[in-house]
Amino acid sequence: MKWKDRKYGEESPYIPAGPFKIRLPFIHYRFEWPDYVQGLLMCAVDLSAIPLLIELLGMPFEVALAIVILNGFFYLLHHLLGDPAVPGWITPAIPLIMLYCQQFPEGPERVHALIAFQMTLGILSVLLGATGLAAKVVGLIPSAIKSGVILGAGLAAVISVFQIGGRFDSFPWTITIAIGIGFYLLFSKHFATFQNRNPFWGTVAKLGIFPVIIIAVVVAPLFGEAAWPTIQWGFSSPDFITLWNEYTIFGLGFPPIMMFITGLPTVLAAYIVLFGDVLQTKALVEDGAATRPDEKVEYNPSRAHLIFGIRNSAMSILGPDVTMCGPLWSAMQVVMVERFKKGRKAMDSFFGGVGSFRWGTNTGLLLLPVVSLVEPILGVALALTMLIQGYVSVKVGILEARSQRDLGIAGIIGAILCIKGAAWGFAVGIILCFLVFGKDFFKGEVDQTFVKDQQADSEKV
Repeated sequence: MKWKDRKYGEESPYIPAGPFKIRLPFIHYRFEWPDYVQGLLMCAVDLSAIPLLIELLGMPFEVALAIVILNGFFYLLHHLLGDPAVPGWITPAIPLIMLYCQQFPEGPERVHALIAFQMTLGILSVLLGATGLAAKVVGLIPSAIKSGVILGAGLAAVISVFQIGGRFDSFPWTITIAIGIGFYLLFSKHFATFQNRNPFWGTVAKLGIFPVIIIAVVVAPLFGEAAWPTIQWGFSSPDFITLWNEYTIFGLGFPPIMMFITGLPTVLAAYIVLFGDVLQTKALVEDGAATRPDEKVEYNPSRAHLIFGIRNSAMSILGPDVTMCGPLWSAMQVVMVERFKKGRKAMDSFFGGVGSFRWGTNTGLLLLPVVSLVEPILGVALALTMLIQGYVSVKVGILEARSQRDLGIAGIIGAILCIKGAAWGFAVGIILCFLVFGKDFFKGEVDQTFVKDQQADSEKV
């Protein structure tokens, strides 16, 4: 069955393959050109991993570009295998991972530490997905801890932009203008009404934050915060040979077993943050699906674990990446969900939207004119995605709570996570839940603080 044959309320067509549902462009979903065009420039965010890799591992630009391109290829696995998500980094865990790796001297030892870390995280994720424990974990974690982890991830994302020496210090005017326009286009009630009355602004709305990146390319040089881009023609030139000879197990050999053991606590901490992204993806997909009953869209945490577990395992061998392979790029997931809500004419299938976007980012990474255009404002692109993620994570995190006690515990977990790391936040959350809820540790309480809980109870009646 092709995408045009999908009936109201059905899933988009797919080829069954065990836990996966294979969907191919033009056959199983309509190619969405607005999302593809947006992806061409939003590859700027993917490219903003390059400064992080250069800082941590001291690698040349072209080698870091090779890692970004490999990562981009694996991004396609999610929608192709049935996961309704725009995958991305494990963004809030990046400072934690960099601090861990910096304990080792720069060179082969630090690279080995990163390889061992990413491989362990990948294997852990695959095991949780294959055994089905991932779905059970989502249900077993107390609401207060879920809320605190997601809330803390959002706060950490915002802090990373505004802390001393953060991206805001380098691009104060550009980030202020870009994020102001971005929030207005994505979240403003006024603009939501305005775009329905004006075809031009309706087109702008379909492009998500693509216009914001274009504005940043112009605004940053005007305020003297970046150079004007020097457009180069042709294709980008990633250096895979140096990557595999000097930064992977092919050239350096397998990491010592002790690297895997010493990295376990930090891996578990990173997984806690990753777990928050799984919860956030589930909430965002359900939010979009509730508005679009014409397409059945379901999020399966076990399948998602398998896919990003495979990605991390493969990248640890082919090109270890400090940003890790996460289940969600929350900023773009929000953009996709908001476009999806506008109806079938705007986006026929959610898989068409997220797939077309990721095909666009992969194309952009290969085109030197695109890479050279956005290179001066990579820091702004990173800040933009961090702040949008912060907005969404705080909102979703608070709504995960089911009582005022949950909110209090979540606030403490979130603050400790930002200051001491995810492992500390999780440990404190467990202690507080035992102290506050006792034998109701897993159950918690529902005190009707939130409208969602009131509605759930009324439906039971």
